[in-house]
Amino acid sequence: MADRLLLVVEGPDDKHVLWAILARYQFDPRFTIQEEGGLQKLIDRASLRLKPGTDLERFGIVVDADADIRARWQKIRGLLLERAGCEAVPENPDPAGTVLDRVDHPRVGVWIMPDNSLPGMLEDYLSFLVPAGDLLFERARRCVDEIPVEERRFAEAHTSKALLHTWLAWQDDPGTPLGQAITKRYFDPDAPQVGHFLAWLTRLFGYGSPPKSERPAGEQAGLL
Repeated sequence: MADRLLLVVEGPDDKHVLWAILARYQFDPRFTIQEEGGLQKLIDRASLRLKPGTDLERFGIVVDADADIRARWQKIRGLLLERAGCEAVPENPDPAGTVLDRVDHPRVGVWIMPDNSLPGMLEDYLSFLVPAGDLLFERARRCVDEIPVEERRFAEAHTSKALLHTWLAWQDDPGTPLGQAITKRYFDPDAPQVGHFLAWLTRLFGYGSPPKSERPAGEQAGLL
C-alpha cells in the first residue's frame, strides 16, 4: 500500500522533520516520503507520476512558499491544471492545506510551508514549534537582528534559517539536525501548527482515523 501513497518534498530536512512528526503521532496509514532534490525536479517528476494509468492512489506535495506564496502556488497550480489534468484548482491555496479529488485519478494534496498563507519555508514552520516564551529564542532573534546588513553572509530570505540554527546551536546538543531536534523535544511537537498539518495529512491519506500521539491517554486529555 505504501508505494501507492506518496508524499514528495524538496529536500532531506523536510523529509526528516516529517518523519519525526509522524513517528511521534504514529500516523496511519503509512506512506512513502520522497525527497526530490529541489522544486523544479519535484514538479517535473510530479507531472510524470500523475499521468493517466498511474498506480498512485494518493499523492501529496510539500514545498516552501519562499518570498512569494502566490507565485509558488501558481507554479503548483500550473502543474495540476496543465500537466496533471486537474480541472478545478482554486485560485488560492486552502489555508488548511489543499486536497483535490478526481474521478479515476489519485487524490492530490498540496501544503505550502509554512502555513499555506505566509511567505517562508520549513524553518518558519519550525519557528511556530519553538516552546512559547523561550527566552533563548528571543535572545537568538536579537543577536541575528543586531548583525549589520553589510556584515551578514546570509540572504535576507534566509533570515529564519539563521535564527533557527543560531537557537539550535545553543541547545544541550549544539547543532542538532532539524528532525532530531523534534525527537529531542527542543521543538514542541504538540504545538497547534503540528495539529493543522496532521489534519491535512489525514484528509489526504487517512481513512477516518486521526493520528495517535505517543503520549499516555491521561496526558492527551490534559490529566498528566
